[in-house]
Amino acid sequence: MAGNDDLQHLLEQASESGAQRALAHLGLADESAAKDMADLRELLSAWRDAKRSARKAVVEWLVRGCLAALLIGLAVKLGLGGLVIK
Repeated sequence: MAGNDDLQHLLEQASESGAQRALAHLGLADESAAKDMADLRELLSAWRDAKRSARKAVVEWLVRGCLAALLIGLAVKLGLGGLVIK
């Protein structure tokens, strides 16, 4: 059983060392890493909100354009063009 404990301890040390090297390689090994990650998450959230808002605005303008074209076509079909064009 002592062999298993030694192996377990060795594996834990190796994984901890690998994780620390990976974080250092990414520039996330210092004290400000948590703040940096929070800032990145906030930036990503803001980017997603901006994309969502832009898509919504485009869809709204397309719907308005289609409705305007429909109303103009209906007015022309009903012979109401003379009321608009003088």
